[in-house]
Amino acid sequence: MVMRLTPTRGGFLRPFGCGWFIREYLIGNGPEGSTRIDPKKGAAQADINFEYKEALARATARERAERIISNMVVKGADVTEGEADKIYQRELKRVSRKFTHMRYHSFLMYFGVLKRLGWVEVTKQTEASTIQDYYPSAPERTYYRLTKKGIEADEELWSNPLFTLYPEIGPSHMKKL
Repeated sequence: MVMRLTPTRGGFLRPFGCGWFIREYLIGNGPEGSTRIDPKKGAAQADINFEYKEALARATARERAERIISNMVVKGADVTEGEADKIYQRELKRVSRKFTHMRYHSFLMYFGVLKRLGWVEVTKQTEASTIQDYYPSAPERTYYRLTKKGIEADEELWSNPLFTLYPEIGPSHMKKL
């Protein structure tokens, strides 16, 4: 019997993937406790990146807290809701935001793939960026939303947009079962 060892939803060391998160976030579902947005208005790339990293931190802290609580229960401790919340909050503070991997430049490159696929589009919504306080000629924050094509793309395509954009390289990087 052959058992698939790769995760189906997030990827190694991540509870969920970036593509899945972006899609759910721009649809307006507020995945993993993130802020709910108006799907027609969209969101700026910096906001999406921030929410993604915070959602990863929350999920990581939740998994760590569950492991700690499980070990406590196995040893015979009675854990109350209040104690469980304290453990979760402690673990949330311990999660390094660098631990949640993707740097902003990598996120922009990833988002660029989504643009080339035609899954996200610029909305008419813009706002002044903080850097414009010092450099008025700096660009404004641009908002993005999902296109119809992006909404209709299935989860498998969203799980690896780069292979979706360049299907010829996909199979060469996949393990043969």
